[in-house]
Amino acid sequence: MNTVTTVRWHTVCPLSRLDLDRGVAALVDGVQVALFRTADGLYAIENRDPVTGAYVLSRGIVGSRRGVPTVASPLHKQVYDLRTGDCLDLPGICVTRHEIRCRDGMVEVRLRQEE
Repeated sequence: MNTVTTVRWHTVCPLSRLDLDRGVAALVDGVQVALFRTADGLYAIENRDPVTGAYVLSRGIVGSRRGVPTVASPLHKQVYDLRTGDCLDLPGICVTRHEIRCRDGMVEVRLRQEE
């Protein structure tokens, strides 16, 4: 599979709406995205837990493993690397990582979609 980045950046919310080390769900161009703000930066991954199919990752437990920023699924606790989307507990499982930035105090997301 190839990963394709959409060209358009979508304004989601003011940076002040993202609490440190807490996730929030956003609907970006029809796609559920989980947004995270940590001391290391901003991260955006798909909100769908690939193990269960439930849209819950934004409610996961934010932390780190060996210096890697992570989120643990609130259902079965699989841990995902927020930088890459890779599951650190189950090889071969991952979530789509989206591009995220803060511009002029506003959080913007650019979707990456699998072909």
